[in-house]
Formats: sequence, C-alpha cells, structure tokens
Amino acid sequence: MPYMLLIVEPVGQRATRNEAQGLEAYAQMQQFGEALAAEGKLQAVESLASTTGAVRVSRAPGQPALRDGPFAEAKEMIGGFFLLQNVDRAEAIAWAQRCPAAAWATVEVRALAPCFDDGVA
Repeated sequence: MPYMLLIVEPVGQRATRNEAQGLEAYAQMQQFGEALAAEGKLQAVESLASTTGAVRVSRAPGQPALRDGPFAEAKEMIGGFFLLQNVDRAEAIAWAQRCPAAAWATVEVRALAPCFDDGVA
C-alpha cells in the first residue's frame, strides 16, 4: 500500500534559518530521498513553497471564494512530502522516524485511500 509522509512545519520557521542552515536542511532531505529511492521505496517527492503565494479555494453555494496567502490563522503548513511505495504501515512509520525533518517538524504518516474509505487498516 502506498503511504505519504507529510512534512508539517511551523509557519515562518524557514525564515529563521540563514542560507547555510537552509541549504543544509535541504541537503539532509535530499539524502533521505536518495536512501528511499535506493531501497525502491520512493514513488515521488516534492518540497512545497511557503503559504505566502498560496491561494485557498472554496465554494459557498453558487460562487467560488478565493483567499490569498499567507493565512494568518495558520499555525503550520505542509512543507513537502515523500510518497512511499512497496511499504506497509510499520515500515512507513520506520521511515518517518528516520526522516531528518522530524528534528524540526512533524512527519505525518498517511495511507493513500479513496475519499469514501477512511483507510484504517
């Protein structure tokens, strides 16, 4: 079953790092991705930009509503993800524990499932 590791980080945390610290964190995450790929466990990986340029779309009856970021009410954001393949829940959790981002963010482990399935195994 595929599992996604979501990197949930505090809003504004990236701005607290200097360039060298940011590049080091990124290098650690790249090495982690390379280790997943070497094991045949990585399906996809991406880093996401901050919420500054994001937009939220919702639809009240009849009319779409757009709200530009940053979002003042947000305390955390999804900073990126690793989409794992050929793993079970226990192995996905073990990989999450090895993820460098766990030192500065939360790594949320989620199974992929259709929207009508709660995905509880």
